[in-house]
Amino acid sequence: NDIEKLMSLKGIVIRCSDLMPDMLAAVFRCTTEDCKNEVSVPLSHWAIEEPTRCELCGSTHSFQVVHNESSFADKQMLKLQEPPELVPDGETPQNVAVCVYDDLVDAVRPGDRIEVTGIYKAVPVRPNKNLRQCSAVYRTFVDAIAIVAEKKGRVETPTDEHDFEQGQPPKLTDEPDLDPSHIPEEEIGWNRKVRELAAQKDEDGKATIVRKLVQSFAPSIYEEDEVKKGLLCQLFGGTPKIAGPTAKGRCRPEINTLLCGDPSTAKSQLLQYAFKLAPRGVYTSGKGSSAVGLTASINKDPATGDLVLESGALVLSDRGVCCIDEFDKMDDSARAILHEAMEQQTVSVAKAGIVCSLNARCSILASANPKESSYDPKLSVVENIHLPKNLMSRFDFIWLMLDKRDKDMDSRLAMHLVSMYSVGGVKKRTEPAIDAELFRRYVSFARRWVFPKVGDPAAEALVKGYTDLRN
Repeated sequence: NDIEKLMSLKGIVIRCSDLMPDMLAAVFRCTTEDCKNEVSVPLSHWAIEEPTRCELCGSTHSFQVVHNESSFADKQMLKLQEPPELVPDGETPQNVAVCVYDDLVDAVRPGDRIEVTGIYKAVPVRPNKNLRQCSAVYRTFVDAIAIVAEKKGRVETPTDEHDFEQGQPPKLTDEPDLDPSHIPEEEIGWNRKVRELAAQKDEDGKATIVRKLVQSFAPSIYEEDEVKKGLLCQLFGGTPKIAGPTAKGRCRPEINTLLCGDPSTAKSQLLQYAFKLAPRGVYTSGKGSSAVGLTASINKDPATGDLVLESGALVLSDRGVCCIDEFDKMDDSARAILHEAMEQQTVSVAKAGIVCSLNARCSILASANPKESSYDPKLSVVENIHLPKNLMSRFDFIWLMLDKRDKDMDSRLAMHLVSMYSVGGVKKRTEPAIDAELFRRYVSFARRWVFPKVGDPAAEALVKGYTDLRN
């Protein structure tokens, strides 16, 4: 019923084809020795008819197409997958092909959440290319007219290292975020609110922003303020480092975090909250993830029959967060893939004649249970976590979330849980210090405009802390 009608659909881009030339007008040249007459034929009803008779010399079927003088348009095929939150119960996500032209080519990357507006079309399929007969089953695709990135409720993608002018990031004191020549008026209004929020101080003259951010991050989860600070650090990310002329590779600004602790300590809920805030990312479980699913798989393209590379979870999470639940139950082969991705920020593939290195500049946020499902105080921290040392060293933050039995704390936790759903509790509930939209804008502002540098006192404290920890 929807064929040849305008429609809009949301989804996640899982594959982008190479740029293909689409012929708009063909130039035909007569092959007769003394003629060489040229005729331009435009595209009509999705076909270009070859002239049968030359008007200059009268020859029939003497024309040959001249590719160099024909005009072409850019074309690209996208593969769009249904977002997980819209999949009906008990079904698997559906895929649809999207055809984009001209300005829309290379407008999106695999992993982007987009909304496509276009015309739903059906084209016949030839079972045998040598015969003109077509199959009764048609292949459908969406002819895209407009593509909009879905940003609702998510933090915006940060600035790339290559975007800095003169090799230096912009300074916050120069107020580049309030420049009306580059920034829309609505965004300038939000940026002023963010600056006012960051400048607020309490009675003692201390900044209140850190406390407010922690209170507004996952407000339904009781306490765990230190863990929330760590996850906020991961969402803000580090400062992109500008590689010098002699430096090779890329210095990793992303922060990897591991939440390890007893069951029922809200590890998965914190993962879900960070995943929903991240600009792009994939949520996966340890036992249900294979090495191919994390990196890239080789599939046959149904349209062309060629072998194509489909991105896995780590590549789809590029410039975002990859959340891995039940990390301790992961297969060793899948876990070994993470060594390169967590340090070099790339995924190397060499299979089926395809040799390449894919970008995986993502933060890893993993949750795991201790060795015997619950923390054993008789064992050391390393023995409890029970992960290979070379993998543990790649996590910048390791948080122990322990379920300690304490009457006063249990009573406060129970009151907090009951107050979320009881009639009296709902009336008494205090709203978060920062509303959800301003919180998202604050994190986006920090990732886009704030590039702090380590001062001398902080550098000395870091050196002292590192040497004390090692010795």
